[in-house]
Amino acid sequence: MSKARRLNRVLVANRGEIAVRVIRACREEGIESVAVFSEADRHGLHVTLADYAVEIGPAAASDSYLNIDRLIDAAKEMEADAVHPGYGFLAERAEFAEAVANAGLIFVGPSASAIKAMGEKTEARRRMQESGVPVVPGTVEPIDDVDEGVRTAEEIGFPVLLKAVAGGGGKGMRRIDASGDFKSGFEQAQSEAKKSFGNGAVYIEKFIDRPRHVEIQVMADSFGTTVHVGERECSVQRRHQKMIEEAPSPAVSAELRQTMGNAAIKAAQSVGYVGAGTVEFLLDPSGTFYFLEMNTRIQVEHPITEMVYGVDLVREQLRVAAGQKVSFVQADVIPRGHAIECRITSEDPYNGFLPRTGTVEHFEVPGGPGVRWDGGIGVGSEVGLHYDPLVGKLIVWGEDRQRAIERMLRAIDEFVLVGLPTSIPFHRSVMGEPSFVSGEYDIGYLEQHGDELLQVRQDDLDGAIITAVLAEHRSRRLPKSKASEDSPETGSNWTRIAREETLRW
Repeated sequence: MSKARRLNRVLVANRGEIAVRVIRACREEGIESVAVFSEADRHGLHVTLADYAVEIGPAAASDSYLNIDRLIDAAKEMEADAVHPGYGFLAERAEFAEAVANAGLIFVGPSASAIKAMGEKTEARRRMQESGVPVVPGTVEPIDDVDEGVRTAEEIGFPVLLKAVAGGGGKGMRRIDASGDFKSGFEQAQSEAKKSFGNGAVYIEKFIDRPRHVEIQVMADSFGTTVHVGERECSVQRRHQKMIEEAPSPAVSAELRQTMGNAAIKAAQSVGYVGAGTVEFLLDPSGTFYFLEMNTRIQVEHPITEMVYGVDLVREQLRVAAGQKVSFVQADVIPRGHAIECRITSEDPYNGFLPRTGTVEHFEVPGGPGVRWDGGIGVGSEVGLHYDPLVGKLIVWGEDRQRAIERMLRAIDEFVLVGLPTSIPFHRSVMGEPSFVSGEYDIGYLEQHGDELLQVRQDDLDGAIITAVLAEHRSRRLPKSKASEDSPETGSNWTRIAREETLRW
């Protein structure tokens, strides 16, 4: 149990939309915020909104947002009481949480020991087995050589997955269908794991056919209270990266929610977890679920839980870090309505989701009942290749799932971003695809429907042109008579923008 104390100033060790989200929560809690920024983010929205801001290094993340010493120095310089890591970057690095604590600061998250226990996948699997949480059949120790791996895989039964001990997000993962494929897959998985996480160890897990990816939000305090805040469906993925999430899951009944929630609470308690965390499960078509991993930080998709359950998870993080109790009990956790989140990225969905760069020339976010935008960009923002392509999250709430889908379609049609391609056309296609609309989909959704979803549609081309024309019309400052003097040879400004937008699609 930790003694309650007042947080006066929090350094937000992140950037973009999650930094903006945390800064806003600090403001509502009456806490001063300190933004950090690289040279590339000098004019970022999070820098503008924070009470204070500190430059921490060059654009490269390794020299700025991943520089533990510089972040600790910045927190001390600004006399911060605590550090909020957001998600990504150092959020799940035990050494960062430890460095923050050693500096006499509060880490807004779990202890370093809890992060380490859940970050090592084989150790997490072992703990789950001991706690009675169902896990996918497989090994609890890394595989040392090919022959051992082949024997183990044959005992488990093909197909199997090779997965990185130290990682996630699909890095260091390979599906193996037969003994003869094991050697090459093993070497590839080891190499990718080493490159991505600095640890080439891999383990074996049984491949579950056509599962859904369902995760449970938990919140725990230092008084021994752990509650779950329902589930999120995260099965619309590309290369193991989530693209669309919804809550509640269309596949989870009230009874299954309680069972999975209790398992998630056991998982968190097994490592003495304090703070916000997410326990991820695979749910097979029969309704059997298996522990996948635990994310020891706030999730990208946390807003849909907030909208369905009426909680503010980031403010809860701040309160728990200050030694307060979780402000609600399990009986209060009752879902109301349905929420959907679309991750808007600066990627070209019609070109293999290739990341794109550019400057935001015009930007309008949708509004109206049940619509929320969590973003970190504005007009003039430069989107480069230094960081994750996520520019923001479009979230809607409706009285039921059908109304939420209808509202998301309306919000997508109001969304305007001129200057670079985004994933918006993909999201529009998904919202009208029959399998998604019916709720009958799994983690193979994009492989099953990708071709039809990613066809260049004429209405998308028309929409790009219309969007650009309207954007130019709204932002134009010249008198009408002057604007009409543009010659056919040079073309007007709106014509140029429309042509460029068409080429982008």
